[in-house]
Amino acid sequence: MKIGLLGGTGKEGRGLAARWASAGHQIVIGSRDPAKGDNAAAAAAEVVVVCVPYSGHAATLRELAPQLDGKIVIDLVVPLAPPQITRVFVPDGGAAALEAQRLLPGARVVGALHHVSSVHLADLAYPITGDVLVCGDDPAAKGIVIGLVGDLGMRGLDAGPLANAVALEAMTPVLLYLNKRYKRAGLGLRIAGLPDGDPERVPEPSPELVR
Repeated sequence: MKIGLLGGTGKEGRGLAARWASAGHQIVIGSRDPAKGDNAAAAAAEVVVVCVPYSGHAATLRELAPQLDGKIVIDLVVPLAPPQITRVFVPDGGAAALEAQRLLPGARVVGALHHVSSVHLADLAYPITGDVLVCGDDPAAKGIVIGLVGDLGMRGLDAGPLANAVALEAMTPVLLYLNKRYKRAGLGLRIAGLPDGDPERVPEPSPELVR
């Protein structure tokens, strides 16, 4: 699959590019610097990952909206309000991923990869473990993203509609606080009680357990 990374010259983008390339995907890296080619990354790819800082999120998507029409767009952007990066900040639009869908009405926006640390991504010898929560309103797009998460060596889990991106994005400042508090860089998430393996094969819960 051809994957484009907008703002892919940053730490997160470089790490994702290295992991997916090692899994056999074609990678096109863009940057907010026009000379480095976000436009090329958006136009050439089947799946586009938004890795830009929140401060440049809206402007980047507005500029690239025509090239992103109809494509799967993975938004991993987390709204932060520096210097208070360990405090939850909820933007006016509710979540970066929700803002992205409004800016890209023709795209299939999926929120994912918020909790994958750039500390370990670029080190291909480091076995990344943990779960990646994936939310979106297009089931097929979510399924493709969950597969791409598996190619990173992690387990992707369907976390519901795109509205749930509010919770996913808000968890990142909490993890940053935990990194600082417990002096352990690169902490991630693991959902307890869900068996290892293919979560799609886990039976649906009985109605009395769904509340």
